[in-house]
Amino acid sequence: MAEDVLDTKAHREDDEESLRPASFDEYVGQNDLKENLRIFVSAAKKRDESLDHVLLYGPPGLGKTTMAMIIAHEMGAGIKIVTAPAIDKTGDLVAILTSLSPGDVLFIDEIHRLNKVVEEVLYPAMEDYCVDVMIGKETPRSVRIDLPPFTLVGATTRAGDLSAPLRDRFGIVSKLDYYNDEDLTKIISRTSRVYDFAMDDDAKYELARRSRGTPRIANRLFRRVRDFAQFYDDDHISLARTQEALDRLKVDNLGLDDVDRRYLLGIINRYGGGPVGLDALAASIGEESVTLEDVYEPYLLQKGLVKRTHRGRIATQLAYDHFHITREFEE
Repeated sequence: MAEDVLDTKAHREDDEESLRPASFDEYVGQNDLKENLRIFVSAAKKRDESLDHVLLYGPPGLGKTTMAMIIAHEMGAGIKIVTAPAIDKTGDLVAILTSLSPGDVLFIDEIHRLNKVVEEVLYPAMEDYCVDVMIGKETPRSVRIDLPPFTLVGATTRAGDLSAPLRDRFGIVSKLDYYNDEDLTKIISRTSRVYDFAMDDDAKYELARRSRGTPRIANRLFRRVRDFAQFYDDDHISLARTQEALDRLKVDNLGLDDVDRRYLLGIINRYGGGPVGLDALAASIGEESVTLEDVYEPYLLQKGLVKRTHRGRIATQLAYDHFHITREFEE
């Protein structure tokens, strides 16, 4: 299958880390979250305490990992990063927790995918900074291990899949929203400076409005547009080159890619506009339902192109208008 340039789970390029802002001052967008975290971090430092545990949720590519790194930087602490599926056994988590230094940040990505048995080890660790482990084979006994104070930052695209006991142990719960075009333009300007490749202002805005409100996608598309410019020996990125590159990448003026179009046109053409169940739709267009639900649907819902009902997905009038299709009947 061809690489999807908008797939936020695609592999990272070698220099992607250089694009991450290192402080709240450098971080563009998410202003309410950023300013609240600035207050919480400052207050924790004045009390000489670890920051309360933080849960960040929202669609992929909006900066949850970056925010965790900034929290660690602002707290003057180290950070350990792990994905939940990589923690197979309770011993794996205990080894991670006991390796933490006082004040460290432990970032667990995709925390909704934690094994339930492993998750239970987190409860006393988060509340009391301790873990209970079983030792001995013939006569096993429980031993309590004290942990240094630490901050757990969990990230998820599916907050509803977290168990209530885990969710309730986070003192700070915040959602990351899609970015507006102005903030994305600022991010693209910074990316242009980091890569030392000039880009016209109107080209930056064009790229921003086709990046579906997601910094990771904006940065990835910047690299692809830069490829086109360098191939043609341009000394900077112009609006015309940006439009040409994005058109050839099949990213339209709403930021929709091939999967978005197959999703929407599948509802319209195969199912008469809906309603249709997600699994049936996914099977008909050859995509995984979890990918559609986590990666594609949040943006389509935010743009008002699709509605979710108890009977299934329905394409809205905006979707018909986008494809210049005349609707034959009302919803």
